[in-house]
Amino acid sequence: MDSRNGRNPMHEHDTPPWWRTRSGLAFLGFSAIAAYFLITEHRAHLALAVPYLPWLLLAACPLMHLFMHGGHGGHGSGGQDAHRDTEPRRIDRGEGDNRP
Repeated sequence: MDSRNGRNPMHEHDTPPWWRTRSGLAFLGFSAIAAYFLITEHRAHLALAVPYLPWLLLAACPLMHLFMHGGHGGHGSGGQDAHRDTEPRRIDRGEGDNRP
């Protein structure tokens, strides 16, 4: 590192942050325009939903628990019964090979 200016001489061409590039500025501009139209066009829907958002979040917790974990038995209890259906089964084809 160069002690005079605090820069590494190996990295002379520093790249600007992504939001200062031309494509970053274009992305931010289009994002701002999209956000403006989303807010202005859906203001009535948002005003109706804001008082219910905390209750919807609270209702989402048990619903996700039921649907994503499969109820209270879906946490993987680790017992032998939990893996009974996933073990491969031998099929007896009657070929005379009676191995266990």
